[in-house]
Parts: sequence; structure tokens; C-alpha cells
Amino acid sequence: MVPRRSFTIDTEKTTRTTYVLGTELTVNLNRCAPPESKFFSVKCSPNVYYKITPQAKDKNAVPYPLTPNTVLIVTMDAVSKTANDSKLSVRFYGEKTEALGDALLHLTAVEISLDVDADRDGVVEKNNPNKGSWKWGPKGHGAILLVNCDSETTYKKTLDSDNDEIRKVSDLQDMSKMILRTNGPAELPEGYKLTMHISQSTSENVRVFRPRAKGKKVDGWKHKLLKLFLKDYIMVVGTEMLTQEVPYLGGKTEQEFFVEGLRFPDIDFDGLITINLSLLEPCGKGFPETPVFTDKVVFHISPWIMTPNTLKPVEVYVCSTDDNYAFLKSIRNLVEKCGYKLKICHKYMNRGDRWMQDELEFGYIDSPHHHFPVVLDSPRDGALQDFPYDSILGPDFGYVTRYALNEEVSSLDSFGNLEVSPPVTVNGKSYPLGRIIIGVAFPTATHGRNMTKVVQDFLWAQKVQEPIALYSDWLYVGHVDEFMSFVPAPDRKKFRLLLASPDAGYKVFKSLQISGNGKAEMFLGLPEAISVNEILSDKKLQAENRYVQNCIDWNRDVLKKELGLDDEDIIDLPILFKLSEEETRAVAYYPDMVNMIVLGDQLGIPKPFGPKVNGRCALETEVCSLLEPLGLKCTFIDDFAPYHKLLGEVHCGSNVLRERSPFKWWNLEL
Repeated sequence: MVPRRSFTIDTEKTTRTTYVLGTELTVNLNRCAPPESKFFSVKCSPNVYYKITPQAKDKNAVPYPLTPNTVLIVTMDAVSKTANDSKLSVRFYGEKTEALGDALLHLTAVEISLDVDADRDGVVEKNNPNKGSWKWGPKGHGAILLVNCDSETTYKKTLDSDNDEIRKVSDLQDMSKMILRTNGPAELPEGYKLTMHISQSTSENVRVFRPRAKGKKVDGWKHKLLKLFLKDYIMVVGTEMLTQEVPYLGGKTEQEFFVEGLRFPDIDFDGLITINLSLLEPCGKGFPETPVFTDKVVFHISPWIMTPNTLKPVEVYVCSTDDNYAFLKSIRNLVEKCGYKLKICHKYMNRGDRWMQDELEFGYIDSPHHHFPVVLDSPRDGALQDFPYDSILGPDFGYVTRYALNEEVSSLDSFGNLEVSPPVTVNGKSYPLGRIIIGVAFPTATHGRNMTKVVQDFLWAQKVQEPIALYSDWLYVGHVDEFMSFVPAPDRKKFRLLLASPDAGYKVFKSLQISGNGKAEMFLGLPEAISVNEILSDKKLQAENRYVQNCIDWNRDVLKKELGLDDEDIIDLPILFKLSEEETRAVAYYPDMVNMIVLGDQLGIPKPFGPKVNGRCALETEVCSLLEPLGLKCTFIDDFAPYHKLLGEVHCGSNVLRERSPFKWWNLEL
């Protein structure tokens, strides 16, 4: 719909206004006419056009009859060369020959367009009709904005979004470009000006910068730009600055602006940003200017997106401690074999905290013009708490966290309790970026542990990976990665869900007993050594595992429903649990093989120390028989002393930065 502006003309003085191409001026002639007026006529310059509504019955009748609802609609099709160079006049009549007065209008035509990459192709096109709104989907529209949450500095680093000035020109790459295109006379008529403005709530989420230099002429004259230094970028609008005049440069000109996101979507912010540009008209001495034209653009902040196990690894993170040399060597060998990078967090930084998975989660942000990984720092804040900020945050590597200021942080806030599925389709609804999975207390629990609300709110607000809540409070540590994982597969849904299964564990042990291997020992050579017969005769252990299997089966049903899985998409790994002495919560009885690291087709699996048959661990044999047909290669890593005994495993002690998904989040149908 063409923007319209109501306007008044005067028979006692000349009226002047500035007209913006692509709009319409509407004049209620009866309201402007002298008393007793019955008719009117119109004259105008060649580049001024008008039409009259409602149309007279006799279209050839001039002067035109004046009715209470007669409206004159004025348009122009070319910009002015000088101010007030176009004219329109209206003569009012009592009778057809009796002139009662003339109203003269001087017009200055300009072209104004505030532009963004509304069609998401990386190019800021001119005056896209959909630039002022947001629509999801491959046929959607609306520009994309990144939260500027990396740090261009590596010494005394701070988040770029915490600085209200641009410290390095490279920082502009993290921002979205916005262009103000104007065309018109060398100067606007006296008193007119352009302003950019945002709302009070928007100011918390965005900043806009522009160079001090004059801009780029595009009318054929080559304007020599001044060399831009950092001080040559000034903030136009943003924190505590809701409006500011922007220069009108005259002629056909483009001014570049750089838009910086400050906050991720959250419970109190839907991620949408609106920026306005207005042409202000003077109303007379002592009166404020009024807007006669407003153009607006809309951005959507990129959500934080998690990466599932099926995406290609880039770098593996692990801690070095006093007691994990052999474990570290195994991880290094596996990573080198796969051809990926390994980053070791040394003792001076981890301060004895080995749980790399629990402190942080890797994700990324994405736009048509730029993308970079972003680490989410958990509110757990163990001895590793400084590592994400001090060692990971940097140029093109962002950082975000959530502070549980008024909530009690529990083990469920560690990010072993935060996973994401591969892409799935559920009942016809597609989740091409997968679904986030968290663990909480059982719905009927009255005193259970839960992930803090501030973190859950953040995860839900990202929208593109709709979370699933599982029941994990039955575990002593309470993390979903203790009973589930995902591995790539060549068929079906291109992945398998791995679930810990006491039933599968007992099946292996009963088969060993039946085949005459009941005396074979778990934990051979360790103080914990115990025979298959002893395990099977432990009624208390059996009862505990029946309870654990019930808990896992409850989650199994949720996952089947929420991920659209069939039983053929799930593999049960043989793992037994036991209940802790302190409270009725479960821990793995032997190294929890589902708690693995997935590096493409290579799996780093906790070595279970199962009973040996013909020189080979029966549990390893069973797991290999389940996973190797999928083209996966199993490497069993001894984590018994440095991790398992401390109630964690390989996955808990490592983390993997992965490539982003090829799917563009803005193409989701929401």
C-alpha cells in the first residue's frame, strides 16, 4: 500500500512542503476551501500529478464540483533539482466564474530509502517492499543481525557488544550493513532534517554506527573518500541514544550504516529489531518538527544454535590433570587419527576441574554475510569457570552466558545435561537443526532438581531447536549424557539414538553364564573385580536396575514421540547402574559406554572392563557388534581412575567444536 500523508493548503499564504517519491499527499479540499466555495480547478508543474476523489460524474466538467469529501491526491515522479522548484495551485469558486481564492503549494521532491538485506542474499537491495517486516521460511523476508559477542582484542579482552565504540575495523564484519539512499537537490529546504530513531526497549538490544566521512557519490562524480580511522565511526542510535540527526548529503548518495546486535533472544526479547528513519518538517518558530515521512527496517537477531554429533568436528577440547596422562594420550591419538585439532586446557587454567563438557557448550550464530562459533558458558562455575572467557572468546569466536542470580544452581545446570538431536521430522513437522534436549525432575516430583529457569528460558527463546525435557533427576549426577547419545548412520534417519540399557546388560551377563563363563570377572586385576555369577546373584543390584530401566524407558518413550523415532532407530547399549549410598540416585556400575565422544565415524568409548571371553571383553564385543555395521569404528579408552571413579566418563571430560549446519535457520517454517 502506498504511504499517504494528509496535508493542508492555504488560500492566504503560500504553502511549502517536501514530497518523498513513492508516497501520496492527500488534501481535503473542502476543509481548505473558503466559505461558500462550490467549485475548484487545479494547475500544476509538468512533473506534478494529481487525481480527484470521488470522481465527478461528468469527468470533463471544469471547474470541478466541490463536495464535503472531495480529496486531491498529489504525486511526483522525479526528484527536484532545487528546493521548491515544483508548483501546484488550486482556485476555489463560488459559482463557476466567481473566484474566491487561490491556494499555492511549492513542492520539493526527494527520494529516501533506508535499506537492508531483506531477501537474505547478502546484498542490500534498494527499497525492498518487505524490508519493514519479518517472515520465517524459504520464501520469507527480513534482515539478519548477529549479536556482536566475540572480542576483537586478545589482551584485556571484553565482548565487542560491551563497547559503545568500534575498536577495530575488522569488527564491522560482525555487523549487518544498512544503507541510506537519498536523491534530491543539493540541500533540503530550510528547517528540514533526517533523523534515525529507535524505541526505548530496542535501545537495549542494538547499536547503529556510521562513518563520519561524507559517503559515496553514485551520480558519476568520483568523490574521494577520506581514509577512515576508528575515531571516524560514530554511534548514531543505541544504548541511551534513541534518536539522532543523520546528514542529508544531496544529489544521488548512499550512506553506509553498521548495525550491531547486543542481546540474544530471551524470555523478554523476541529477537526482532526495528530501526526507523524520518524526514522532519519545521512547524514554525518555537514548535518542534513533525515527521512527514518514516521508513523502517526490521532485523531478526540470529539465535544461538547447538551442533549435534552428526556434524563434522573441528576441534576437541580436554583438560590435563595430575592423574589423566594415559587418558589424555588416548584422546590425542584418537584425535590425530581423525585429523582434527586438539586443544588442551592445562592445569594452571583448569585448577583441577576436568569436566570440560559440564562447563560449556559449543554453538554458533549465522547470517547471510557472516557467521562464527559461540560458546555458551554454564552457570555451574566450577574451577573451569574462567576458561570459556579467557581461552575461547576471541576474534570471530563469541561468548554468551546466563547468570542464575536468584536461583539455586544444581548439578543439572552442568552442560552434560544439555544435548541436541540430529535433524528430525516429527508428524510432518521438520526440525532441520535438531531439537535441544535437557534433563529435569520428574513431572510429579515435589523436591526434585531442575535446570535453572534462566537457562531454560534462554534455550526456549532461540526457537529454532525446540527443546525436549527428559527426566534425569533419577541420576546422582543428573545428566542426560549418562544414558543417551547420538551417532551417525548411513540409513534410515542418518543417525541412531544410543540408550543405556540395564536389560541389555543383564542379557550379556546371562549369556555368559549360560555359555559357561559365569566365573569370568569384571574389573579383572582391579580391587573391584567381581564375577559374572556374583553380579547375577545380587538381588539388590537387579532391583536397582529394574528401577533404572523404568526411568530410561520413560525417557525412551518421550524421545520416540518428540523425535519421531521407531525402535529400529534406537540401539540399546549394555550398561548397568547402582544406586548411591547417600541417596536413591543412580550411578554407572562400570564405565558408562553411552557417554562417548563422537568424531565422525570414530567413537571414543569408555572402556567397560567387562568379563573376557577368548581374550576379549564381552561388553566391548557386544557394543562393536551393534555399532560397526553402521560403519562406525570403536576405540575403547581407559577412563576408570581419572573419570569413572569420579562419576564421569569420556564425554563428560571432553568437548567438541563442530562445523555449523548447512541449513539456514531463517528458512525454518515457524
